[in-house]
Amino acid sequence: MSLRIETTLEDHRIARMAAVALGLAIIEGAIPSPLPGVKPGLANIVTLIVLSRYGWRVAAWVSLLRVLAGSLLFGNFLAPGFFLSLSGTLLSLLALGLAMHLPGRWFGPVSQSIIAAFAHISGQMIVVYLWLIPQAGIAYLIPVFAAAALVFGTVNGAIAASFMANPRMQGFKV
Repeated sequence: MSLRIETTLEDHRIARMAAVALGLAIIEGAIPSPLPGVKPGLANIVTLIVLSRYGWRVAAWVSLLRVLAGSLLFGNFLAPGFFLSLSGTLLSLLALGLAMHLPGRWFGPVSQSIIAAFAHISGQMIVVYLWLIPQAGIAYLIPVFAAAALVFGTVNGAIAASFMANPRMQGFKV
């Protein structure tokens, strides 16, 4: 007897978008970082596009699947790096859920990306402080991580915005 799982078109869309996000995470992993923990967050470009096109629930699925699959692929499932990534992603998703309700006239993909980047690093810093390094001295790293969040959040948001604004990509369904 074989088990057959029924899937929907939305399941397939989520899987494809999670695969694209995972591919970007793999590419990002190959980029050397001058400071541990400072990464561009390329997969967040996919999250922003999915958020805009399909809503928060689908964006949450894509992000969480990327974190889970990435941790399995990189061999850090249930290791500190997994929990850092998961905490950042969860806080980022929460922030994006709230940011979606801000006036679209003033808040778009770039500001959403910056908000998400700051939330992501905040989630990671909370886990680092509460679990890994319970020392007040980690506060000295906040300006470095905040600057990285601002720069990468701006760049990723601009890339997502340009992708969404491209008329050739409007009908593109992933």
